[in-house]
Amino acid sequence: MEYDDVVLGRRSIRGYKSEPVSRELIEEVITLAMRAPSSVNTQPWHFHVITGEPLDRIRAGNTERNLAGVPASREFRWHGDYVGEHRQRQIEIAVQLFGAMGITRDDKKGRRDWVLRGFRQFDAPASVVITYDRSIHGGDIGPFDCGAVTNALVNAAWSRGLGCVINSQGIMQSPVVREHGRIPESEVIMTCVAMGFPDDSFPANAVVSKRKPLAEAASFVGFDALEDS
Repeated sequence: MEYDDVVLGRRSIRGYKSEPVSRELIEEVITLAMRAPSSVNTQPWHFHVITGEPLDRIRAGNTERNLAGVPASREFRWHGDYVGEHRQRQIEIAVQLFGAMGITRDDKKGRRDWVLRGFRQFDAPASVVITYDRSIHGGDIGPFDCGAVTNALVNAAWSRGLGCVINSQGIMQSPVVREHGRIPESEVIMTCVAMGFPDDSFPANAVVSKRKPLAEAASFVGFDALEDS
């Protein structure tokens, strides 16, 4: 694919074929993603690729603990509930997704099942848990670098015919993820990426999230003089 085709065509995929993804293909995707920039080339990231029975144990443990009311134990800092325009955008994408899936406002079972899908990492055949070295924990640069490599990862996957969704619901119960993913204590769990071949019959996969206008996102300083010259 051309670069623009990848960036403009990529969508968050929440429904997957059961077909497994080969280790070789995931290695190719991660190798490409690791060209992402990082602060002074420190490359603090690690990728824990999980499939099969270990991933099923993570799904089960994450779901059971959340349903039992065990407090979330994400290892990154949480800002609390979204408010204002951020909350409005959160509502907008929920309306798009629920509309595609036929989940009405008063459909409590449908909404609950959707949340459970998130806890199960949307039943994707593979999960990539991204971590960074605990030796740099407490600053913002390591998580920033992990964000860059995660963006590169989902785009690289899309260019190879794989779908992804970045999914912090899947790591809400970090002790379960750490145990079954064999993640050492020397690393901080940042996020996870569900990965697999998209199921084109799954309605939510057709949803394209909206972007705010460029004028709201970007400001340009010093260009007036250039335009007048």
